[in-house]
Amino acid sequence: MTNVVMPQMGESIAEGTIVRWIKKVGDPIDRDEPLFEISTDKVDAEIPSPAAGVLTEIKVQEGETVAVNSVVATIGTAAEASPPAPPSNTLPEAAAGQPEAEVSRSSSDNGTESHEAGDAESREDVRRQKSSPLVRRIAQEHNVDLSQIHGTGLSGRVTKQDILEFIELGKASEPSRTGDRPPVSGSAAASPAPTFKPGENVRIVPMSVMRKKIAEHMVLSAHTSPHVYSVYEVNFSRVAMLREKKKADYEAAGAKLTFTAFIAKAAIDALRQFPIVNASLDGDNIVYKKDINIGIAVALENGLIVPVIRNADEKNLLGLARAISDLANRARSKKLNPDEVQAGTFTITNPGIFGALYGLPLINQPQVAILGVGTIEKRAVVIDDAIAIRPVCHMTLGHDHRLVDGADAGRFLAFVKERLEHFDDAWM
Repeated sequence: MTNVVMPQMGESIAEGTIVRWIKKVGDPIDRDEPLFEISTDKVDAEIPSPAAGVLTEIKVQEGETVAVNSVVATIGTAAEASPPAPPSNTLPEAAAGQPEAEVSRSSSDNGTESHEAGDAESREDVRRQKSSPLVRRIAQEHNVDLSQIHGTGLSGRVTKQDILEFIELGKASEPSRTGDRPPVSGSAAASPAPTFKPGENVRIVPMSVMRKKIAEHMVLSAHTSPHVYSVYEVNFSRVAMLREKKKADYEAAGAKLTFTAFIAKAAIDALRQFPIVNASLDGDNIVYKKDINIGIAVALENGLIVPVIRNADEKNLLGLARAISDLANRARSKKLNPDEVQAGTFTITNPGIFGALYGLPLINQPQVAILGVGTIEKRAVVIDDAIAIRPVCHMTLGHDHRLVDGADAGRFLAFVKERLEHFDDAWM
């Protein structure tokens, strides 16, 4: 029999959530065939089977979060296959007829002394099972007891949004006189108005793990950075001509030459010229990043992920084109490693592929700027006092006004515009 464990998907990953079992108990499976799909704080991935055989038992159900190296399933022979285990929250048969409160009370009255002795340890275990390392770090920094927060995540998991709301509300509602403040629920703290009425014609679907994480990151970004936007119009005639001229050569070299590669090259050159846009804030300190790691947003069927091209300034246009294509393909097939979605210093997102004139994207924290690319389409423009038809694109720089002023953003975008409109063959 072979144990299947929750893999360690990167040094900073302490746990993972089972999103979907690709195989069922009793199904035959080959070694390295996809067995289940997981979601972590960094990336979603399909996990291959460590051995060939038959899936004999599933120990962790879909939606459950467990620590790395926990046994989630077993692989053996067909004779060893067992039916799925009942949900872990099923009550014992003897207690099935009792109200939940009475069951809890009777179990807590039994052996009070031994329960108290292990109380602190069990509470810590629960906190670890129902929160990520990032949430626990935020709790430690703000001296917050996670047991006070009602988590809105899967199985009561305390999300980043829950703890940020708890901290924010705690500051706003702190009593003026001395006394204990009652615990506040992370989900009900703001008491939002109901989104639908009883009997209303609605369909309710739980948010996916990825969707929840995107929501947490976006709320964090909106709460962290005062967003300001600058928009420039860019003539893509030169780039379109070079792309048409060179794309066959690039395909022969195993790369698809896209407009994104040209934009990434111009942005990298601009980041070298204006390092303030490639920085981060650490309290009152400005952290200038010497590496230029470009994140390229990739739209998936159920969300968005931002794989990162490390040391992008060391690559020529061919290298960028290869990297962009490779990361996008592996992101869509869930083959990315956690390290490939970390350490980005600047992000490019392209809502234009869906026809958007331009976008106003939220900054990918802890970065201080993000480049939004609108659709490239032919429009009437004025050139030398004459009307002409040219491929034009609106490019948006969203920037953190705590660090990047409008003048900085203007100079950055003007540089990108100049680079793209006068792209040199030598840069290819």
